[in-house]
Amino acid sequence: MRVNELEINKQDASSNFRSGILFGLGLVAFIDEAVFHQLLHWHHFYDKSTTDIGLVSDGLFHAFSWFATVASLFMLADIRKRKVWDRKRWIGAMMLGGGTFQLYDGIIQHKLMKLHQIRYNVEIIYYDIVWNVLAAFMILNGLNLLRKSKSAQKSKVGEA
Repeated sequence: MRVNELEINKQDASSNFRSGILFGLGLVAFIDEAVFHQLLHWHHFYDKSTTDIGLVSDGLFHAFSWFATVASLFMLADIRKRKVWDRKRWIGAMMLGGGTFQLYDGIIQHKLMKLHQIRYNVEIIYYDIVWNVLAAFMILNGLNLLRKSKSAQKSKVGEA
């Protein structure tokens, strides 16, 4: 019986992690698209073509962010319904997902693929530093919360 309980706990932990990661990806992508693409007009998802192509790429990016966010919330609803929501694990995974997306965006999309920059016609290094340091901060905090959640889970299993 104890093995089954442990297996269920692993499944629940995995469900919390997947939902949190997906929510973090979707949330940070949504904020990026809404703030930097739509409100500030700093860039488009794809800036290597016409403005029309940039707007289409923004629309696809926006659709991805909403799909990820809504899907993660359905997953969260299921977790909460089954009463296995681990808030610390979920928030840790959310921060890890959001930070990972932001770091990927800042390094891969901005620098390696050069799809777009955060801003144009400014000294970009300061924007890059802030963007990537915030991403690293989110990742480290997410990993710390996940570690704490895992420790708490192990102590619960040890008590059973």
